[in-house]
Amino acid sequence: MNASYVRRIAAWSCIDARNLGQAQTYLNESTTFAGLSQDGPTVMRVWVTQSLLATQRQAWPEALAAAQAAQASPAARRDPFFASLGRVRVALAYATLGDRRGALRSFESALDTFAKAPELERPRWAAFYGPAELDHLGAIIHRRNRLFAHTESLAHRSLARTPAAFRRNRAMTTAQLALAQLHQGDVEQATATAADVFTVMDGAPLPGRMRSLIGDFHRGLFDLAPSTTYARDWADRMRTEWSRS
Repeated sequence: MNASYVRRIAAWSCIDARNLGQAQTYLNESTTFAGLSQDGPTVMRVWVTQSLLATQRQAWPEALAAAQAAQASPAARRDPFFASLGRVRVALAYATLGDRRGALRSFESALDTFAKAPELERPRWAAFYGPAELDHLGAIIHRRNRLFAHTESLAHRSLARTPAAFRRNRAMTTAQLALAQLHQGDVEQATATAADVFTVMDGAPLPGRMRSLIGDFHRGLFDLAPSTTYARDWADRMRTEWSRS
């Protein structure tokens, strides 16, 4: 277990808990060690995490710069699998910056490149990136671009491809689905979908990023339908589940 790996794992734990300042400290150290290691996939992984953290910090240009560094990394140049991962991170960054054309172009490129990736043995950390994750990230990209019907379609497809045992993955995608339904005006269905997040998590604490999505849904619901029975039921359910987290 190398120094870059240890610090990146520590950074990821902090990101999940929304302790973003400490996460940045760990990740800066991880970037230094990754560069010294000259291991292509390790460097790629650090840049991907840097982009994610910058997004969480709302440092949008930094998120794009880190994603572009991942896309240009030696691992991405050698392997379409890593090229796709870099391109989808660029798409996410463009979507956050409001560049719809750039986001959709990069996402389509990520899909095309992934389809060309050969079956190879890759580092264990890369196992998360497959068709289900690509669809999930596509749902996020389309939601940021306010293309909510496409968001819903991609979220459904991701859920169909995600094993039941991957609770957190399924819960995160379910939250994206609920937000897409809410923004399309299907408020009652969206509320039922959002409640499924708690069912999927089965009493486990909600990580910080998931709590943020649920908070977004809660505010949106009460902007649209504050006096409905299902909104009041949702508020009761959320209060109970929030206290467990």
